Amino acid sequence: MTSRSRSGVSVLLLAALCLFAGTVEAAEKASSSSLRTLGPPAPAKVRRVVTLAPSLSEMVLSLGAGSTLVGVSRFDEAKAVAKLPRVGGFTDPSVEAVVALKPDLLLVQPGPGNQRPVEKMAELGVPVLLLPLHSVPDVLAALRAVGQALGKETEADAIVSDIEATRARIREAAKKLPAPRVLFVYGFEPLVVAGPGSFADELLRDAGGINVAADAGSAYPVYSVERVVRARATVVVDAADVDVGKDKLRALPGLSGARWVDLPSMALLQPGPTLGRGLEELFRLLHPGGAGKGAP
Repeated sequence: MTSRSRSGVSVLLLAALCLFAGTVEAAEKASSSSLRTLGPPAPAKVRRVVTLAPSLSEMVLSLGAGSTLVGVSRFDEAKAVAKLPRVGGFTDPSVEAVVALKPDLLLVQPGPGNQRPVEKMAELGVPVLLLPLHSVPDVLAALRAVGQALGKETEADAIVSDIEATRARIREAAKKLPAPRVLFVYGFEPLVVAGPGSFADELLRDAGGINVAADAGSAYPVYSVERVVRARATVVVDAADVDVGKDKLRALPGLSGARWVDLPSMALLQPGPTLGRGLEELFRLLHPGGAGKGAP
């Protein structure tokens, strides 16, 4: 990835962790992993859409409904939305900015950090669709819900079918290959990794990897040096864009012989329509010799 893209990764990860780290359980209870609406119903023909997360913008774009987008978060980097107004971030969306755009529909990835401003927008007459993105099934359900809201059901079904087919193909290919022990790192100081229940944990299993932090007890834990040494990871996936603390980690007895890899794109970090491509990239990172054995 370019330095600009990697900087974008860091910002997105920090924002995502602000939403989920330490509050994943609360967020899941609030959403019950189900789609919900707030405010008045959206019109039958939605012409103006505002999104509060890049993943949601990507969903709208992938459905061929980019012309409906009138506002996005400050974290959006897609060229297709470069000139659109910014309405804040995951945890600090601007009520005034959103209301001023008069959206027919506001797409939100819900969490404790944005609950109050989103509820305020609904009270002011903005139709809101809450789309939890905690898991792969959540993402597929969100794609279908956005497709239905925008009159793009056929397009949404096609994307979901393609993702499901890719997952099945990757899982089958992974069965034929040794399973590497993987540490998926979001940040080095402190050391934040992908734990059980995280999006990366689910995709690591699809790609035939063993998440060494699967016993961490939370989705985005701060992992101790002692646990890293004991984990004996053979592959470290670096999803951070800063090197502060990286050399110290690489020098640890449990990681000195591990293979370190960087994510080639944003596909694996945005829980949206690029999920299939991100999974293929992860598979190739974990199994660099897999292509010669009938793998994707």
